[in-house]
Amino acid sequence: MKKIAELREEIESWEGLQRRIRDALELAQMEDESLRVELEAETDAFEKEIEKRELDTLLSGRYDKGNAILAIHAGAGGTDSQDWAGMLERMYLRWTEQHNFKTEILDYTEGEEAGLKSATIAVNGRFAYGYLKAEKGVHRLVRLSPFDAAHRRHTSFAMVEVLPEVTDDDDSIQIDPNDLRIDIYRSSGAGGQNVQKNATAVRITHIPTGMVVSCQNERSQLQNRENAMRVLRSRLMDKHREEQEKQMAELRGEYQKAEWGSQIRSYVLHPYQMVKDHRTNFEMGNSQAVLDGDLDGFIEAYLRMGRSQN
Repeated sequence: MKKIAELREEIESWEGLQRRIRDALELAQMEDESLRVELEAETDAFEKEIEKRELDTLLSGRYDKGNAILAIHAGAGGTDSQDWAGMLERMYLRWTEQHNFKTEILDYTEGEEAGLKSATIAVNGRFAYGYLKAEKGVHRLVRLSPFDAAHRRHTSFAMVEVLPEVTDDDDSIQIDPNDLRIDIYRSSGAGGQNVQKNATAVRITHIPTGMVVSCQNERSQLQNRENAMRVLRSRLMDKHREEQEKQMAELRGEYQKAEWGSQIRSYVLHPYQMVKDHRTNFEMGNSQAVLDGDLDGFIEAYLRMGRSQN
């Protein structure tokens, strides 16, 4: 039934676009000069809509149409890196807002002076994972540090993790309850008096892999546990997928591990303004616009690169 609903929604969407184009053509055939401005605006809207739908055709992976789990981790560098992680969180929240995706903070650890140490965000909406998977990797910031008394230039790093959300009915990942160690503790972050007073935060350790997931943003211990399991399922599935891709890449002789030293994108605020993706060579000179959520050019370049390589 879920698949039928998705297909029905997609078909109705195409039929609606077809009707709009047909109506515009009928108006154009009237050759009424007073309609020119309106028709030109409608034509521009059609072109943008068709470009978006063409981009959607690049998202054919198993999980591309589904929700995503986005995690941001500050790298080495203390306050500057934690502030950079906070800037990335703002950037992605702006981007999701512009594309009408719904977001939910699952876990959040504040920085010591500014920004954040780590944050885990559920991004819900059609193609959320398909688009955001382009953002997975290390992001580098070069700027004059506001936390340096001498105002020297600093380089900061943050890791962005993007996982497809794996639902309970997905049988590709089976978790044995005996493989889990679950710890309950008191939340250390903001969230209201009940979060602070009661032991509601949950930490789950998957013993076979050593993978650790924590959630502390909800007042309910049960809700935090469910959210932690959501993240754990997604991380286990992603680990399994990466192992398969590694085996295939090693057979082709092209495997390269994603490490802290191999950043995917650099954001330069000083001595000039430039954001450049090192995988696609796509770049923008307006760094502030990118930090305000203008990521579509980078995402599209990454998706088109993936198609050309396939």
